[in-house]
This record gives sequence, C-alpha cells and structure tokens, in this order.
Amino acid sequence: MKNIIFLLSLALLSCNQKKVTDENGDSTDPHSFSNPDQVIVKHLDLDLNVNFDTKILTGKATWAIENIKGADSIIFDTHNLHVLRVTLSNGGKTGFSLSPEKKYLGSALKVGIKDSTTQVTIWYTTSTDASALQWLSPQQTSGKVHPFLFTQSEAILARSWIPCQDSPGIRFTYNATITVPSNLLALMSAENPQQINAKGVYHFKQPHAIPSYLMALAVGDLKFKAIDSRTGIYAEPIAIDKAAWEFADMGKMVTSAEKLYGPYRWGRYDAIVLPPSFPFGGMENPMLTFLTPTVIAGDRSLVSLIAHELAHSWSGNLVTNATWNDFWLNEGFTVYLERRIVEDIYGKDEAKMQEVLGYESLKETLQDLGAKSPDTRLKGDYEGRDPDEGMTDIAYEKGYLFLKTIENTVGRARMDAFLKDYFKNHSFQSATTADFLSYLDSHLLKENAAWADQIKVKQWVYEPGIPANFPTIGSAKFQAIDSLVAGWKGQIHAEGLKEKLGSANEQLYFIKVLPANLSTKDMAGIDKEFGFTKSGNAELNCAWYVLAIRHHYQAAYPAIEDFLNHVGRRKFLIPLYKEMAASAAGMEWAKKIYKKARPNYHSVSYNTIDDLLK
Repeated sequence: MKNIIFLLSLALLSCNQKKVTDENGDSTDPHSFSNPDQVIVKHLDLDLNVNFDTKILTGKATWAIENIKGADSIIFDTHNLHVLRVTLSNGGKTGFSLSPEKKYLGSALKVGIKDSTTQVTIWYTTSTDASALQWLSPQQTSGKVHPFLFTQSEAILARSWIPCQDSPGIRFTYNATITVPSNLLALMSAENPQQINAKGVYHFKQPHAIPSYLMALAVGDLKFKAIDSRTGIYAEPIAIDKAAWEFADMGKMVTSAEKLYGPYRWGRYDAIVLPPSFPFGGMENPMLTFLTPTVIAGDRSLVSLIAHELAHSWSGNLVTNATWNDFWLNEGFTVYLERRIVEDIYGKDEAKMQEVLGYESLKETLQDLGAKSPDTRLKGDYEGRDPDEGMTDIAYEKGYLFLKTIENTVGRARMDAFLKDYFKNHSFQSATTADFLSYLDSHLLKENAAWADQIKVKQWVYEPGIPANFPTIGSAKFQAIDSLVAGWKGQIHAEGLKEKLGSANEQLYFIKVLPANLSTKDMAGIDKEFGFTKSGNAELNCAWYVLAIRHHYQAAYPAIEDFLNHVGRRKFLIPLYKEMAASAAGMEWAKKIYKKARPNYHSVSYNTIDDLLK
C-alpha cells in the first residue's frame, strides 16, 4: 500500500509540475523533479563498476542529505536507471517509486525518509542506452586496441548515470570509487591519477561543491604528460605527444586568467583529448576539461578553445547559472573572459578577429531563429523543452556583447574590478539572472546614474534581438579581406593569396565572405591555392565543405564523407547535414552517410540530426 501511494503521488507530480518563482521573480528549475527547498543533497559517495561487455555501470550512490523542513520524502532525477534498492542512514530499506517517464526529464525517484535521515543509498544500474554515456569499441578510438567510455552530463544527462538532484542550482562535494579493467585508466572531474593502477580500482575526491552537470568520467587507454607544475594533458598513447605540443600554452593561460579575475581555485588544471565522437568542442568539467580532437590542428590555431574552457573555472564552475534558463550567465561571461585571455597572450588582432567571427555567427543564429523570437532573449524560457535548445550563440555571443557594452560604458578597469569581486563574492554558488542584475546595479551601476540608461540592461536581457547600442565590431585584417574580395568585381583571383592570408582566422573569414555565385572552376582554383579540402583544421574544413555542398564541388565529396564518418562534434555536423538536406539529392546522400556514421556519434549529436533528416 505504501508503494502504491508513492506511485500515485509521483504520477500527480509528473502531470502537474509547475513553475514556482523565487524572491527575485525567477523560476525554480523547471528541468528537475527534485525538492531541494525541502530536502537537499550535500555530498555524494559514488561506487561504480564499469563493464565494457554489458555496457552498463553498476553500483551505488550514497547521498548525505539535509532535511530542511522535516519532509517525509526526497526526490531525485533519473533517466532509464534500474533502481534495485534504497537504504537510509541506519542501513534499513525504505520505500521508493519511479514516476512515469516524462519527455526530456526522465523519471522522478521518490524515496521515503524520516526527520532524522542524514543519508540515502541508492543501488542501481544504468541502461545500455544511457544518454550521458558513450561506449566506444576499439575501432572507434585512435589506438584501435582498447575500448573507451566517456560521459557528457550537460545539460540534464547526469540523471542517466547517477540518481541525483539534477539542477545547476544544487551543488555538492563528492568522493568516488571506480572499478575498471586493469589495463585502463579512469579519470573524473576531480583529483586524478596520472598512471594506470594495476588493480583497476581508482579513488577520486572533489572537495569543492559542484552541480551535477559537471560530474564526469572517462575510461580508456590513456597517458599523461605534464605541461607545467599544475597543468597537463591526457590522451591516447598514439596522440599524447601531439596533444601536449598543441596545448603548450595551457599554463600561460591559467596565469593570464588569474591576473585578470583572481586565483584559480581548483588546484590542478588538466585536460583530456577524447575520441572524435565527443559532441562538443570542450566541456569544462572541473580539474579536467574534456576536449575534442578537432582542436588539434598541428599549428595551435584553435587553442582559444582551451582559453574558453579554462575561463569556465570562474564563470560556470565557480559561479554557476542557477537554471538552464540562465545559461547566458555561464557562456556569455565565459566568451568575454576567453577573449580577454586571448588578447593578453596572443594580442589584440587575434581577439578582434575572434570577436568578428563570433558576431557573424550570432547574425546567422538571429536569422535562423528570427530577430523577434523569444529565444533571442538572454533570459531564456525553456520549460517543457530540452534545455539544449538554449545552447545557441544567443547565450554565447549576445551575452558577450552585453558584457562588452558594460565594459565600453564604465571602462575596462572598473569592469575588471567588478568581475573579480563578483567571482570572489559568489564563489561555489549558483546565481539567477536576477541575482546578477541586482549585483550589477548595487556594485557597479550605482556609481553613475547615467550608466544604466546608456547600457539599456533590460533590453539586452529581457527583450529579443540585439539592442541598437551594441558595440562596434571590427578587425583591420578582416577589413582588408573585404576590400580584396570586393576588388575582384566578379572575377576570382586566388593565386598568391595563401601567403597574404596566413592565419587560420583570416582564411576562415575569407571562406565566409566569398561571392555567392562561385562556379566549380572558382572552387577548384581556391582549393588549389589553399588546400581547404585536405586541411588539418576542422574549422576550415567545415566552412569549406558547406560551400562545396552548396556549389556542387564534387572534388570535395570524398573528404566530406570521411569527415562526417570520423568527426562527432555537433558544431560541425549540423551545418553540413543541414546544407545537404536542402536538396532532394543532398538529402539522399546525407541519409546514406548518416546510416553508417550514426553509431560513431554521441546522443547529443544524433538526437539533433535524427530530427533534421527524418
């Protein structure tokens, strides 16, 4: 009878989940079933066995909890987890139930507790199709000998491998024991080993409170190489030397960021190069950034991605968006910090070029969404939708422009001091949009009554599109390219340009401003000069391949197929499949490639492409 009552109550919870506003007028997290206002998790002891044969994780999650209001139950988020049993502080079993699956959100796990309960232990296994987990066969790795596993928990995928209160507004410390095959190394978003343990048993500690989306695990044939005393790189043995060379500036970036925004609070800053199926450029898991191999270009031209993921150690990991509707607080700030780090290390020209490329990408996003779409507001509303829908250039580039507008209004020195204090005063906390705006008003804008009117804060945050007062964006190097292309007057003159356009950013911009009426002959001439089809730079590859599809440049088709079969980064996959799907013949081609390539993609990527090609 007790379990029946639990099931009925959870069914009501699932059907009638409503937003509750906090004192700032912001919504509590609409993407979590959990009840942290009543009972909140404080610390996790995780014990898991990694089984590559069955492709499941088996073990237990022991949560230290605080029963704030004497509640009789605590609610965890889950997705396709098989819960075996639950015990409380004294080891006694307790009743639990799982609600029916709800699209995007999974199931609520409701566990009966007492006033005195301080600990809940959940024994469980993951499913073979857990959305956060990607199990790779040896053939899907660089070394081709050992299997590989990695997780991707952002935004709300942690619940598919750990029963948790899966909201960025809820933070906890954790310890973990992970058992893996004895010839593989396990790493987490925590204090990590640097060598394989012959027993295959690894112990981890994360002493700082983090949200669930920063829970991360990677298991594979991995080696470590130090960059300096507090930074280093993990990669498969075949790739470790190349990766270490590519990311040789990691230590310099940490020093630069500290100079700007205060001490690095996480101990070590290491990174791991994952197999190609990793769906993002990088993931800012604390103490261990996850990286796509597509940033290894052989010339360090794409290492600004490291600056971005490192910057998350302040904006995102140290101070976190409280809900996914506040996502711009993570990414807009991080783009701003990234470009300041790039400017400090690589110079103003490099930062300006990246600023322009980011703005051009933002304009494309505005065109796709519609300039008046509610989804072009910084403060989002993704209730009832997958929060991944909010991971667009609105959060990244519009957020950056808003902060750049503040800097231009108050001056860089004041802006730096303000941000440094903001990170210090909100360390290891989560914040809503309203929290930040209140802090902005009381700690910066109060100095001058005219600043708020000049910045137009509410337009930037709560209204769609880009306000008219957005900063002037420009690059002298790119303006020279504009003049060069305009001077062609319909005739393509690519000979000798490679020496003039020496940097990857210049070449990328050049591809983006090429005339719309390119012929196959024009494409061949440009390709002969620059070698874009066979470039080792994935950014250039993707931009060029989009044009090749659009202009039927068949000489690039084999390379496009190879790229789609071996790269899993969503940023590159979507524009290529989208361009192919624009014609009937292209759609047929896309489906043929996708049928073969899909097993190499993470769910974050293939869920988007499934909808695109259906």
